[in-house]
Amino acid sequence: MEDSAIQRTPFYEMHVQHRGRMVPFAGWEMPVQYEGIKAEHLAVRRSAGLFDVSHMGEVDVKGPQATAFVQNLITNNVHKIVQNQCLYSPMCYENAGIVDDLLVYKHDSEHYMLVINASNVEKDFSWMQKNNSVNAELKNISNETAQLAVQGPRALAILQTLTSANLESIKTFWFQMIELSGVRVLASRTGYTGEDGFELYFPPEHAKTVWNAIVNAGSSEGLQPTGLGARDSLRLEAGLMLYGNDIDENSTPFEAPLKWTVDLNTEFIGKKALQQNPPNKKLVGFELLEKAVARHGNPVVINGNEAGVVTSGGYSPLLEKSIGLAYVPVDHPETFQIRIRKEKDVEAKKCGYRFYKRKKKEIA
Repeated sequence: MEDSAIQRTPFYEMHVQHRGRMVPFAGWEMPVQYEGIKAEHLAVRRSAGLFDVSHMGEVDVKGPQATAFVQNLITNNVHKIVQNQCLYSPMCYENAGIVDDLLVYKHDSEHYMLVINASNVEKDFSWMQKNNSVNAELKNISNETAQLAVQGPRALAILQTLTSANLESIKTFWFQMIELSGVRVLASRTGYTGEDGFELYFPPEHAKTVWNAIVNAGSSEGLQPTGLGARDSLRLEAGLMLYGNDIDENSTPFEAPLKWTVDLNTEFIGKKALQQNPPNKKLVGFELLEKAVARHGNPVVINGNEAGVVTSGGYSPLLEKSIGLAYVPVDHPETFQIRIRKEKDVEAKKCGYRFYKRKKKEIA
């Protein structure tokens, strides 16, 4: 993509001020790191990190047919959530390949917000328009929406100093409209790191106010601005899928570990294909048993033959070992090799895909 086509989020100036190393990502100029990926990763696990996620896309769905539209679009059951609740789900093509994975925010039965991946905004919105037989009102509000994520064990305490709203009362996968440092914000207890935290949506003109307020409130708590590098290593440790790597149009929710997001009691695009075509591959977690790092695209070798592919891989700063996700045949052994740089086969063993799971707070 040419430089002229690269977009900047409302937080670009703040990234530069904090010495963020800017790189092109999904058509945006984004910080890959500030102090360093490992330091930022561990700050999120131990205290808190501040992420600019304004490159994500948002679509408003309104009207009497809003619920019917969303239900047809996604594999999960939108009827099981109520006002101010969120739902994670893939949306599929007719052949059950994944168009994207998204978050559904239910304002009420006639108003939803869908949050989609940055690299898929145009494709997704076109898909939604094409499959809008019920004439719901669709509006791409991505350019009208700034988004920050505050993640980590100190995230709630930091944000609580900036609002009179009771953030503790917002449960995981719920949201509330609040006032934060004088700005009206949609505060959602969701994230992409495996930690507790919030994602905040608000108009772009308030970007500087909200960013500075959070940075100042978190300065004594160990909060660090956090770039794409740590965002990726954090989500990999937590076993969270990345569209374009772990899931795409060539994989289904049954091949990825996303069966829990599919409700076959509902009607949705791709349901018939999911029911009729059993998966012939499976996404699994693995760790390397030798000193090496697996990367996206490395072949999986079983009995001397290439039989799968690594979708995500890297070194875990917290666990201090090399981990990854890979598609392998459904009938696969517990150990296999990863072919690194075409000439070396490194021993790996299958393990759970959630490499890290935070401990729940103890209730006194």
